[in-house]
Parts: sequence; C-alpha cells; structure tokens
Amino acid sequence: MSDLSQSQKDRLMKDLHSVVAEAEGLLRATAGQAGEGASELRAKVQASLDRAKHNLADLQDAALEKAKAAGRATDAYVHENPWQSMGVAAGVGLLLGLLISRR
Repeated sequence: MSDLSQSQKDRLMKDLHSVVAEAEGLLRATAGQAGEGASELRAKVQASLDRAKHNLADLQDAALEKAKAAGRATDAYVHENPWQSMGVAAGVGLLLGLLISRR
C-alpha cells in the first residue's frame, strides 16, 4: 500500500467504508428471512464486517499517526533550518506562480 498516492488511499478508504455500510444495510434488510443457513451466513458476514471495521479503524489510526510524525519532523526541520526552508518555499511558490500564469 506504500506505492499508492494519498488521493488513492483516501479513495480506497472511502470505498471500503461504503462497502461496509452497504453490507450492513443488506444484513439489516435480510434479518427477517428465515432459515438456519441464512442466519448462519448473516453471522459470518457480520463477523467479517466487524473485523473489516476494526482493520479500517487501525489503518486510519496508523495513517493519522504517520501524518502527525511527518508534521513534527517538518516542524523540527524548519526550526533548525529556517533560511533553507524559506528558500525552498519561495522556489516552490515561484514555480507554482509560473505554472498558474501559463493557463
């Protein structure tokens, strides 16, 4: 998953949340259906959904922790190297300005 861009990861997380929500809705809709096989299948699906929700929560927590760590590292670098940071920011701003003005 490290090869995915942040937007791809966000889209994947959104899609997974959508699938979990739809599966839960399907379970609620079929709750009145009789039969031992149906109730057994619902129990298995519910267990899988619970695991998926738990894993999604873990992934979100890990992503949030990585983002916080990156922010702290960036903050420390900027405090240790303020002039270099300002030079990089000015260069990036200049490049973005040139790209925007071409439109």
